[in-house]
Amino acid sequence: MSAPAGKRAFFHFGPNIIPLSQTFMTSRLCYAFVNLKPVRPGHVLVATQRKVARFNDLTGAELADLFALGQRVSAAVERLFQAKGLTLTIQDGAAAGQTVSHVHLHVIPRHPGDFANNDDIYIELEKNKLIREATIGHEEPPTADVVASSHIDNDQRTPRTPEDMAAEAAILRREVGVEEQPSDIEIGLAEPPAS
Repeated sequence: MSAPAGKRAFFHFGPNIIPLSQTFMTSRLCYAFVNLKPVRPGHVLVATQRKVARFNDLTGAELADLFALGQRVSAAVERLFQAKGLTLTIQDGAAAGQTVSHVHLHVIPRHPGDFANNDDIYIELEKNKLIREATIGHEEPPTADVVASSHIDNDQRTPRTPEDMAAEAAILRREVGVEEQPSDIEIGLAEPPAS
């Protein structure tokens, strides 16, 4: 295990700040955190610590670390949410539905019948992009007409509270064996032991 680079109070996710209370696992170059608007219960994200907009701009080390951490996160999410499968996806660029210009892997637990058509999950992922585009340049929330025309189901995809997100992150930290309080999370924590 490499030496931790030090403690921090938050991570950047594109223009957003992700408090440690919403993270549950870190590695040398990446971190895992709970989702503000999950498509399914247990939908979490794995992102690079360095702000990188596009997949092809990752270094080889970042690429390897993203997928290594993604694999460990997916095993924990699958166990905790008793999933029968997982959807792992990266939306690379705005045309692909990427809503935050920062490389991130979606880890979504799946169950038989959770979507009538299995590929409908990608429609759900696209909905975040539509609502974001509808509100760009507006200080007011979108009107009901904008929401309806974007096919956003606000009852199912409302933003969660910071408290709810912190509670889920705490459960996930216990699942992955990270017992420290969020303020004690260090860069490099939860890396697999060297063989």
